[in-house]
Amino acid sequence: MSYIVLFLILFTVTLSACAQLALKLGVSQPNMVKALQTGILESLLAAALSPLIWAGLMIYALSVALWVWVLSKVDLSVAYPFVGIGFIITMTFGIVFLNENVSLMRICGTLLIMIGCIFVGRSA
Repeated sequence: MSYIVLFLILFTVTLSACAQLALKLGVSQPNMVKALQTGILESLLAAALSPLIWAGLMIYALSVALWVWVLSKVDLSVAYPFVGIGFIITMTFGIVFLNENVSLMRICGTLLIMIGCIFVGRSA
C-alpha cells in the first residue's frame, strides 16, 4: 500500500470522526434539544436549520467521496479495518471537546482495535 493511499485512508477516517463531532455538537444545541423533546417535525426542522448538522453531513459527504477513491485502490479487506481507528479518534474527540469520561475498559478495548489495525496494515 502506498503512503498516499494510507494517508487518504487515515484522512477519511478522521473526517468521519469530525463529522460525528459536528453532529453531536449540533444535537446538543439548546434549540435542538428542545425540538427533540417536542416531536419529529420540530426535530427535522431544527436539524435542517442547524449549521453544525449541515457541517457534519458535508464532512461525511467528503469522507464518502474520498473513501470511494480509496476502495478503487486497495482491497476492501485491507481498507475497512482502518475504520476502527475512527473509534480512537472519536473517543479522543469526546474526551477533549465534550469532556466525556472514559473508563479503563473502554481505553483497553480501543487499544485492542488499534493493534488490530496495525496488524492489518502491516499485512498489506
